[in-house]
Amino acid sequence: MSWLIFVAVAVLFDVFRIFTDNYISDVYYKGREVASQKMFSAWGKTIVAIIILIAVGFSFTDFEPSVIGLLLLSGVLLSIAEIPYYIALGIEDSTNLGIFIQLAPILYLILGWLFLGDTITPIQLIAIVIILIAPIMIVMTSRKRSRKVKLHAVFLAFLYVLLAVIGNLVFVNVNADNFDVHFLVEEIAIAILGTGLADLLIMLCLPKWRMRYRHVKQKSKNKVLVPLSVSMVVGIIKSFAYRAALVSAPAVALASAASDSVEPIVIFFMGIVLTLIWPDFGREKLNRKIVLIHLIATVLVVIGIVLMQL
Repeated sequence: MSWLIFVAVAVLFDVFRIFTDNYISDVYYKGREVASQKMFSAWGKTIVAIIILIAVGFSFTDFEPSVIGLLLLSGVLLSIAEIPYYIALGIEDSTNLGIFIQLAPILYLILGWLFLGDTITPIQLIAIVIILIAPIMIVMTSRKRSRKVKLHAVFLAFLYVLLAVIGNLVFVNVNADNFDVHFLVEEIAIAILGTGLADLLIMLCLPKWRMRYRHVKQKSKNKVLVPLSVSMVVGIIKSFAYRAALVSAPAVALASAASDSVEPIVIFFMGIVLTLIWPDFGREKLNRKIVLIHLIATVLVVIGIVLMQL
């Protein structure tokens, strides 16, 4: 059951990453061109991945070229997924976005049905409906916005989860049946390298984002580099733990469900605690109505994910 330990670590670090990214978006980027911070992660993730590969003694003879290509592809997909994720952070609060991430088990189930011949039971269909109610509740009762803006947030969140799920499925499918820690570290590092290289390409093609990043960096007198570093390191640790859980668990959907049934609970309570004791970091809009709606949405997600495993 070591995969449950990986799940716990992934949940803890992912929740902290979400709140850190929300803080960066609100304080330094003011919701504008938030994805331009990928310029920092581009160099950071590329360098970190290379250091890890050198440290573990990586050799190109360890893997077939096609395997390396697929591992890089899984990282590239995550890089692309981060674009709608960052943009969504400029629209929605972190607790709201956290609810959308719980759509992952549904997508694993649907993609397994479409491409792997898996079956979907009536109970699982009911579970899907229950889980879908949660993000709809969050969006429709969020801060006063036009319907167009709310639908835009929904689309961005869904696109982020979809691309991340596909990237993780590509990663899992190229792994050997036997769980080998050394090779797994190499594989995850290659995937992170793919994310970093894709980020570099994105920054090369988008001078507007490069200018926005430099503006924020100069305006904050380099203070933004600290939370950006924390977010990147936390995200890398989460990536290692989550992918290790996906590979070592009896089934990918089981690891995803275990993670996604716990994460909304942690996000909900951490959002309240951080906002009360450290409002500059928590930055959630709390009142009795919002807390109640988030509590109901969290309960629905947990019930739905539990039903999916029956």
